[in-house]
Amino acid sequence: MPLGWLVVAFFNGCVALSMAEICSAYPTSGGLYYWSAKLAGNKWASLASWVTGSFNIVGQWASTTSVDFSLALLIQVIILLGTGGANGGGYRASKYVALAIYGLILVLHGLINSLPIHWLSWFGKFGAFWNPAGLILLAMLCFYRFNIVGQWATATSVDFSLAQLIQVIILLATGGTNGGGYVASKYVVLAIYGFILILHGLINSLPIHWLSWFGQLGAFWNAAGVLVLVILIPSVAKERSSADFIFTHLNTDNGMGIHNKAYILGVGLLMSNYCMIGYDTSAHMTEETKNADRSGPIGIVTSVVLSNIFGWIYLVTLTSVVTDIPYLLSADNDAGGYAIAQALHTIFNQRYGSGVGGLVCLGVIAVAMFLCGVASITSNSRMGYAFSRDGAMPYSHLWHRVTKHEVPLNIVWLSVLVAFAMALTSLGSQVAFQAMVSIATLGLYISYALPIFFRVTTARKSFVRGPFHLGRYGVIIGWAAVLWVVFITVLFSLPVAYPVGKDVFNYTPVAVGGVLLLSVGSWVFHARFWFKGPIVNVDTY
Repeated sequence: MPLGWLVVAFFNGCVALSMAEICSAYPTSGGLYYWSAKLAGNKWASLASWVTGSFNIVGQWASTTSVDFSLALLIQVIILLGTGGANGGGYRASKYVALAIYGLILVLHGLINSLPIHWLSWFGKFGAFWNPAGLILLAMLCFYRFNIVGQWATATSVDFSLAQLIQVIILLATGGTNGGGYVASKYVVLAIYGFILILHGLINSLPIHWLSWFGQLGAFWNAAGVLVLVILIPSVAKERSSADFIFTHLNTDNGMGIHNKAYILGVGLLMSNYCMIGYDTSAHMTEETKNADRSGPIGIVTSVVLSNIFGWIYLVTLTSVVTDIPYLLSADNDAGGYAIAQALHTIFNQRYGSGVGGLVCLGVIAVAMFLCGVASITSNSRMGYAFSRDGAMPYSHLWHRVTKHEVPLNIVWLSVLVAFAMALTSLGSQVAFQAMVSIATLGLYISYALPIFFRVTTARKSFVRGPFHLGRYGVIIGWAAVLWVVFITVLFSLPVAYPVGKDVFNYTPVAVGGVLLLSVGSWVFHARFWFKGPIVNVDTY
């Protein structure tokens, strides 16, 4: 609910401020894992850097998977509704079709990230403007190794969510579940996801000035998209929820066997946290920006502030038109249980006798998610570049190579491939897939908290501030950030349905524990003999 969003916004603001302060002192593309090495002290620097980087890069890969796969599913739902809906003979794509769409999305993202750096900068600005609309994801859905694992998981999460959204758009555009709409199989969704990833890879293969263009486009799209939606949705809806429902209602009729309101409130914070990941991107781009010790911190804080504001406005708007929660969540509705798509389709259908307007709204959201995926690939490719430059990845000499336009092309496409591989778990079990992409949230938050923890403990007296700093409040805000991450880590590990069984078991602790075990294990038996921490390169700024 909107009040829960404000709680998450406040504490994420603490995390962002603490990260920005450290970024100002150490502006490098390594970001979090470099910070951990500098702040943990000589004795623990290498281990701290190793584990932080691990969680961050895997978390980013998982995030890309989630977003692009959701986009693939959204495309499928749009097609389904457009061809008659699930109950009207609409086209329902198989899981193979979804996988194919996902693959195409990944390819597009890879191409975008292959562009020169100035193009990537454009995409980044465009994405910053468009990101609040991408917060629709809310309704849909140790150290160095934590960072890179978290980044890969983030890429997976972002692009897979986009693939799912595309699937829903297709479903609704073809008539919906009840109108014979096309219901994509999980293979179709995976195909859509692959296509999205390819697009993201292509974009990220462009020079940096192209990425800059995409960034500006995203910034414009987010602001304009949110503005259009918050005006259009309430004006079209015939029925609106009361203020009491919007701000205080806790849904106990959720079909998950959870009726305790405090528990529901806690679990409800999880998706808000998921929407606010990825703001370390500015840190990873500092080696490609001017005045990095100032622009990096400003980018981190600005992205969180704008996302909090626009996200809350959008959430209130969307909640105001939610009147029948059980129906929106039902697999028998036209969107096949895709709640947000069904809500938008319904309000336009009730007003005009056609859900086309809802499909247009979903299209706006899909573009926002696509641009989010571009930024996700950009972030984890830069993290991977820095990680491999320091010799911390297998065959590191391959991954830190750059083109004449200073684009780390090989690691861009490695990020695309890893994100696609993560989504393959969706073919076997949605439970396994959700455990995989949970790393997108927890992996990144853990990697965020570790350098902050070292800042307020081992480096409390030795930390040298940069131009952006929090003054005497730095330690207090830092502890608030660390304790918040500890709290949500426990929260993410709790059961989300009762009774607990294999089909609803929360495997998040298993996934996070697995990453931690692999990271520490590889350190103990291998990396500690040769990995000495990140290369010191901040003197070039």
